[in-house]
Amino acid sequence: MSGSYEISKAKDGQYRFVLKAGNGEIILTSELYKAKASAHNGIESVQKNSLDDVHYERLEAKNGKPYFNLKAANHQIIGTSQLYSSEAARDHGIESVKSNGSTDKIKDLSIEA
Repeated sequence: MSGSYEISKAKDGQYRFVLKAGNGEIILTSELYKAKASAHNGIESVQKNSLDDVHYERLEAKNGKPYFNLKAANHQIIGTSQLYSSEAARDHGIESVKSNGSTDKIKDLSIEA
């Protein structure tokens, strides 16, 4: 099973997307965007930049937990991972984004019924 993107709308009306692995686990979360088109542009940026290791910034949170940011060529953050229990788990998360990031499956949960 391959990964997919989900676009959702926050309570304040802004949009975000998440990248999910094939097992449904969220592996990358975007910032908030004012326009849905900007969220789509963010997804395109993940699709383009996720394969290249140079775009991953490996970090440690204040509580010591490892995480990563995926950055575009202009060094802007496209998405952020969850906090991981170890550097090895974080590196596995990066590999998951690399293998799922190029998917073109996008589910729009922001459409109101």
